[in-house]
Amino acid sequence: MYFAFMLLTPLLPLYLSDTYAADKQVIGLVLSGYALAALAIRPFSGFFVDSFPRKHVLIFFYFITAALFGGYLLAGTLTLFAIFRMVHGAPFGASGVALSTMAIDVLPSSRRAEGIGYYGLSNNIATAISPSVAMLLFDRYHSYEMLFWVALITSILGVITLSTIKTKKRTAISDKKTLSWDRFIMLKGWAHFLVIFGVAFAYSILATYVAIYGRDELNITSGTGVFFTLLAIGLIISRLTGSRSLRKGRIVQNASIGILVSICGFIIFAAVHNPIGYYLAPFIIGLGNGHLWPAFQMMFINMAPHTQRGTANSTILTGWDLGMGVGMLIGGMVAEHYGYTAAFWTGIGLYAIGVVFYFAYVRAFYLRNKIHD
Repeated sequence: MYFAFMLLTPLLPLYLSDTYAADKQVIGLVLSGYALAALAIRPFSGFFVDSFPRKHVLIFFYFITAALFGGYLLAGTLTLFAIFRMVHGAPFGASGVALSTMAIDVLPSSRRAEGIGYYGLSNNIATAISPSVAMLLFDRYHSYEMLFWVALITSILGVITLSTIKTKKRTAISDKKTLSWDRFIMLKGWAHFLVIFGVAFAYSILATYVAIYGRDELNITSGTGVFFTLLAIGLIISRLTGSRSLRKGRIVQNASIGILVSICGFIIFAAVHNPIGYYLAPFIIGLGNGHLWPAFQMMFINMAPHTQRGTANSTILTGWDLGMGVGMLIGGMVAEHYGYTAAFWTGIGLYAIGVVFYFAYVRAFYLRNKIHD
């Protein structure tokens, strides 16, 4: 699933620019659609996976996710493409919640934090491989349609593979008398939610415009695949090294290291306008995010009762989706009027506020409110 999505991510801005002559602001608006749709479904998907058989929920949404890749092949206008892109975000968002929640279910509690780090490698490996594959295919065949077909076929193979997974029967939530906000979003995680929003806001601007920025301002025409590969290598290294400290319960320490290292990478990317900054920054961002994400996910899980694992997962992913969607919208407007560098610094500014908030309040808040270790 992540391979199929990441295959298209680095080239969609170029596709919209080349095929529909879309400007930066329109590109940001169109690409933000899927993140906003994913945002809308996340709280409800947490309720679904907590209340119904998770494998059935996952197969249903994963199948729709796969089928909608075909919509990109059918879209002949910018409006239709924008509609398909926006609709695609909903089943993709629900699938992500169901996948991560099922992974938590099968992990023993003593190794849950470590296991979440390893589970995240699937996303990281996809991030490493798919943009490079996309750039290689496009450089050779110069066909966006081919990329859409590869994404469609890959996601269909994912559906087939998913159907073979065997899971233990679990008891769904039995108390259905009252529906309250905490069935859809974990209110206790509001502070962590805001930090994740800031991280996603900065990352969405960088990921959306990295290919066009490299081509237009640094004359790097085929470096996007390398960029995402270095990002993934940093993620993989930090996940492998950080999983050991997570296993020892050093969740807060991992989150603290990750958030500081990550923002340093963003600053390097925005401040160093040459290939060294372009390629060094993603590796450092990967090192930081690889520590940050599993630690924050475990914070959400540890503050939630066992019956609300899906809600905890959907809450952190909702924070990410909201940051991605708003970042694409605002980043597009800033880039259109003030340039790419200004857009990157806008993302860093919000991220920096999140860093200060984390060290001033969020760390202590988590230690006071955690239920599990």
